[in-house]
Amino acid sequence: MSFIKKMFGSSSEPKEEKILPWIALNTTSQLDAIASKSLTKTQVIFKHSTRCGISRMVMNQFVDGYDLTENDLDLYYLDLISYRDVSHHVGTQFQVMHESPQLLIIKNGVSVAHASHGQINDLDLGKFV
Repeated sequence: MSFIKKMFGSSSEPKEEKILPWIALNTTSQLDAIASKSLTKTQVIFKHSTRCGISRMVMNQFVDGYDLTENDLDLYYLDLISYRDVSHHVGTQFQVMHESPQLLIIKNGVSVAHASHGQINDLDLGKFV
């Protein structure tokens, strides 16, 4: 067996793609709704750069490790390349300096936690539900 197969597995079966309950975040008016909804349910914003390989890798790891449901929290996806103005308003409204990729956890109208790059996957979202 080759070294590559030992490292990455030799299964020829395609991996089933996991689909998360993403809500597209593409207008600044959604931010007030997110703050309002966070009074009763945790809101999460994932800021993703579609041009960045690191952002794609972190997002794939996030998706693979995600084990919550739509009942637990609302999960927003922000394509920050297409919606730069929304990304800027996220930082301003929730007082978090922009990084990419970035995850913000919103409760009671404020960001209670945030992480960027590899630290995103270290956050235990279950603690915020």
